[in-house]
Amino acid sequence: MTMKKTELEKRKALKISNEMRRAGNPFGRVEAEADRRVQRERDRALGLVPFAVKLPQELVRRMQAEAESRGARLDDLVAEWLRRGLAG
Repeated sequence: MTMKKTELEKRKALKISNEMRRAGNPFGRVEAEADRRVQRERDRALGLVPFAVKLPQELVRRMQAEAESRGARLDDLVAEWLRRGLAG
């Protein structure tokens, strides 16, 4: 049975893809996934929970500017602001 040219090209691409996978991922995706996994485990050990919110863009810009001016991480500042806001 003969193959169409497109089917032949698909098989070539699959072969190349499989060879790359066997040789190790040259694009670093596996490493990035491992780094994220390690980061999630580290955060979990510290009792940190991912918490996504939608905020007005201007507010986010102000928060980022404040974090940059203090030389602090945005996560830390938001936690500080929430603690102060909830305590008072």
